[in-house]
Amino acid sequence: MDKKVSKQPTKAKKILGVLPLIAVKNMVIFPSVEASLFVGRAKSRLAISNACDRKGRQIVICTQRDAKKEDPGFKDIYQKGVLARVDHILQTDNSLHVVITALSRVKIRKIVQKQPFLVTEFEHMEMIYESSVEIQRSAEALLSQLKKAFASGRQFDLPAMMRLSTGISSSDLADQVSFSVSGKVEEKQKLLETLSVSKRLKMATELLLREVKVADLEKQIEKKTQEKFDDHMKRNVLEERKKQIDKELKKLGKKGSGEMDELETKINKSKMPIEIKKRIKKEHKRLEEMSPMAPEASYIKTYLEIVLDLPWGKYKKSKVNLKKSKQILDKDHFGIKEVKERILEYLAVMKLKNQNGFKKEDDKKMVNILCFVGPPGVGKTSIGKSIAEALDRKFVRSSVGGIKDEAEIRGHRRTYVGAMPGRIVKALKNCQSMNPVFMLDEIDKLGDGYRGDPSAALLEVLDPEQNVEFVDHYLDFALDLSQIFFILTANDISEIPGPLRDRIEIINFSGYTVEEKIKIAQKYLVKKQLKANGLKSKDISRIDKTSHALVVEKYTREAGVRGLERVWASIFRKIAKKIVAGKKEASKINTKAIAKMLGPEKYSSQLRGKKDQVGVSTGLAWSPVGGSILFIEVNIMKGQGELILTGTLGDVMKESCQAALSYVRSQATKFGIKQDFSKIDIHIHVPEGATPKDGPSAGGAITTALISALTGKKIDKQIGMTGEITIRGNVLEIGGLKEKAIAGHRAGLKTIIIPKENKKSLVKIPKEVKKDIEFVLAETYDDIYKKVFAK
Repeated sequence: MDKKVSKQPTKAKKILGVLPLIAVKNMVIFPSVEASLFVGRAKSRLAISNACDRKGRQIVICTQRDAKKEDPGFKDIYQKGVLARVDHILQTDNSLHVVITALSRVKIRKIVQKQPFLVTEFEHMEMIYESSVEIQRSAEALLSQLKKAFASGRQFDLPAMMRLSTGISSSDLADQVSFSVSGKVEEKQKLLETLSVSKRLKMATELLLREVKVADLEKQIEKKTQEKFDDHMKRNVLEERKKQIDKELKKLGKKGSGEMDELETKINKSKMPIEIKKRIKKEHKRLEEMSPMAPEASYIKTYLEIVLDLPWGKYKKSKVNLKKSKQILDKDHFGIKEVKERILEYLAVMKLKNQNGFKKEDDKKMVNILCFVGPPGVGKTSIGKSIAEALDRKFVRSSVGGIKDEAEIRGHRRTYVGAMPGRIVKALKNCQSMNPVFMLDEIDKLGDGYRGDPSAALLEVLDPEQNVEFVDHYLDFALDLSQIFFILTANDISEIPGPLRDRIEIINFSGYTVEEKIKIAQKYLVKKQLKANGLKSKDISRIDKTSHALVVEKYTREAGVRGLERVWASIFRKIAKKIVAGKKEASKINTKAIAKMLGPEKYSSQLRGKKDQVGVSTGLAWSPVGGSILFIEVNIMKGQGELILTGTLGDVMKESCQAALSYVRSQATKFGIKQDFSKIDIHIHVPEGATPKDGPSAGGAITTALISALTGKKIDKQIGMTGEITIRGNVLEIGGLKEKAIAGHRAGLKTIIIPKENKKSLVKIPKEVKKDIEFVLAETYDDIYKKVFAK
């Protein structure tokens, strides 16, 4: 390798020739290289045989562009290849083992024969030799890099090394190295096609340098891997020895050290029941005897840590003070007297039981699970926090809406990878109390998936008879939940599963009246939003009741107060912007300023009809988001006695329409109806067709609209009505009267006709509603008829 590079040969003349051609896959042959080829394709074997029969045993070899091509043509091969001599052939079962010596570069001009093997017309390619000094430098640089490659342990082909050591031309040196180093087919083909000897030497040097760097990197990675493996083995040995030392120390009555002892100390100090402690100690012993690298070791350790993090024996003592509790509830919430009264009753019973020395076992049997049902934004969730404050307990909230997996409640079994306890256990762990006020939000929106029914899992949690021994699948032992004060919230009671509904006490939250909303805004919302938007009381003028009324009546329409809060937030943001812009004086908030800031009024406070009409009556409806009014419209036209129903009506409401029509037809003479029903079509429509409507309580309104349309008598726009009508004309009791009455009051009605059986429900209706509205009791439809059509 230390010999001088020989002088360069003289330039060869361009020679044309015709010879057999074979295409090789995934390799590039260079001149002066001896190579072994395994020839499997029939065409290539025939080409080799033909070459051997020729004088000089010569053949042209090129590289395929796509190695997957089995029968390559002119376009499928690189047009630059080598002229080679076939030296030896060895026949095997399915292929020929051929040893060749590449002689020179050639350019393939065309394929002159395709069958039975490829024959090509080619021409020799002339080398380009630059100045001998430049070539000599490039060759020396390549030889220097070769020495480094040898030193780093790079293995080269022995025959090739023999030739390199005997002294060869610079061109052959570049070709030998190019053939020996690793590289992509495209890179090597580019080297083959490079006729400049100096340039080819430099490119070969770059390829060799890259290979040396890759080899060094592989060595480094191998070294680091070995070091890591050695550290791993060392750690295992030391941990095993440490375990044995700790065992011996324990025998001598001395404590060891480390995580195992920490866990053992926590177990001994924990106030968990004795039976559970025995099981946990057994698990701890298993962990001690197990190799730290065992897969199960991390699972057991996580399990022990979760169990030990539970607040065993931590119960907040509730110092019940009814007067203080009432003040807390009144401070945070306006109205909802019935709800507050029920909570105060609960606290009074708790205080009485403590005073009279009832045992905990008796207390467990007397626990009630409360469920707050009402429209959004009426304070169901926030009152839970007030209850916790009144009881001086921790408050935990978990939304169960949309849950479809039973494991969310009961946890996963520890056999599963990534198993974790359910929401109940997680909440106790996080709040560090075994008797918090636990609110399960959106209980009516529980899902039911293929992984079990979460509502069924909640039965055990919420049943006072069962939750004394609630079993979470992850913990796998009984946990006492009887001291937890569970509160549920829902919008629609009908969506709560029956067995679950049977275990809870329902407390209904109604929508707020206009007066209540104004007071809530004055006492709570304005102060809250001032702070939320970075304002102080001095930044705004005093807000009078007229301004509050404007916001409530003209810019919001809802059962709760969330929308109202957002409107005030919008007003204060605009004021904050003015202050930041440089306006220092307090912003005026009156009806004119509000209208300017909020723009045109969104709603009309008078939602009733604009005038008395024929065939249009006003009904009252209930929905999970509060009460509303709806109009029943009836048109009469010539036809064949058909009843047309539109407005996205449910099956029950459709039946109400049919029942109302049957009753009207049976009493046609009595009501002065002279129409021939067989010659007319009746169309009943309930506006806002995109909104689904159902239920029987619009029966009275439907009947009234039918009579009005058939007789031509107008209906007073200020009269609303609710009640189911039978085909005999009886008016049946309905639900949701309070919500419907509030909706009627909001709409500006002056008279509401209700079933006589609902007289008992009038006590729940707010005073301001009863003050403005006359409630008429109806036992049969005759009572409604007299009131509506008395004129």
